[in-house]
Amino acid sequence: MKKLLSALFSLFVIAVIAIAVYFNQQFCLTQVNKVKGMYYVYKGDKAYHNMKMQKAIKYYNKGLAFYPQHYGAWYNLGNIYVAYEDYQSALNSYSEAFKHNPKMMIARMNYGIISSEKLGDFDSALNQYQQVIETKRKLISIPYVYSNKVSYKENKAIAYYNIGVTYRLKSLYSNDDWELKRQYLSKAIDSYEKSIEIYPDSYDTQYNLGVAYHTVGDYERAGMCYCKAINLAPMNYEAHYNLAILLRKMRHYKEAYDEIDKALTLITALDENDAVQRYVTIVLNDITRNVYLNEEYKRYLQSILDEEKRKIAQHMAKSDKEISAKEDKDGKTPDSITSVGINFVNGKIVATEELDQAMLENFGQCPSISYFDPNHVEED
Repeated sequence: MKKLLSALFSLFVIAVIAIAVYFNQQFCLTQVNKVKGMYYVYKGDKAYHNMKMQKAIKYYNKGLAFYPQHYGAWYNLGNIYVAYEDYQSALNSYSEAFKHNPKMMIARMNYGIISSEKLGDFDSALNQYQQVIETKRKLISIPYVYSNKVSYKENKAIAYYNIGVTYRLKSLYSNDDWELKRQYLSKAIDSYEKSIEIYPDSYDTQYNLGVAYHTVGDYERAGMCYCKAINLAPMNYEAHYNLAILLRKMRHYKEAYDEIDKALTLITALDENDAVQRYVTIVLNDITRNVYLNEEYKRYLQSILDEEKRKIAQHMAKSDKEISAKEDKDGKTPDSITSVGINFVNGKIVATEELDQAMLENFGQCPSISYFDPNHVEED
């Protein structure tokens, strides 16, 4: 009797499932297709992470044919198309990604960057950046576990920065309409400043804000921004170079020479292309000519040379004593001598941590800041 009841119950369940499937065929088909789509997307993810891009495209397209709502697959597909410089296909993929997930900020951001910087569609880019700023998200904060507050703020800061970049590009395409250029640059400045309010420690934002101020002729604010950028990233040559150009324009040739010299040193160290090095060298030579026509700087330069000669003489005397002491001890001349922050090995200077730190501090200084900030007080 129990077996009969069990069999009848099983038949009843099967019948119920069959009836449910019959009356919900579309739903069941959707779920089956979703499973198939997830499988192919999984294979696409695997190929993507292994840098097998053609296979990834094939699997993603297969998966999306079954399950078009998979926004992660659309996003990765967009990234692959960017790598292949198929920008229209990339935009289509990114738009599908945020169509199925309107809060996928990274897809909107990438859409904006490609639209603006690769295709010149500035208005589409601005629209997506504005969407990033206006999209409200629930802020979740679980101490020591998870928080999306930082990412939310960073997205807004990046969006404002990208708006600034887009308006600057629009100004470049305004031909000879200076009034229109000024309007676009004003909007760029406003956007950069909003980005800095959220994230003040961004080298790129400070530097680009400086370029915008420089372009509209606000040299005081431009110089302040360049100095802040130099303080944030001392070993990036762009801010040193632009500050040198600004200082030359203001006829502060000594300080301009110091900054262009730093820029050339960094460009050479970074092995930048020959054209950049030649151009900066031409600017350096132009500034140098102005420097040597400046009587005040001639006296300044002579004082530096005298001080260097004195230091070299002191160091050589100290080195001779160290060599003599070493020879007296074991009868051999040492191959290397170590001084404070500097190693001399077989007559050559070898960098030490102290020397690296000294260079970083030197490149991070902005002695000309007093020209732009009258209230600035040098630290002792």
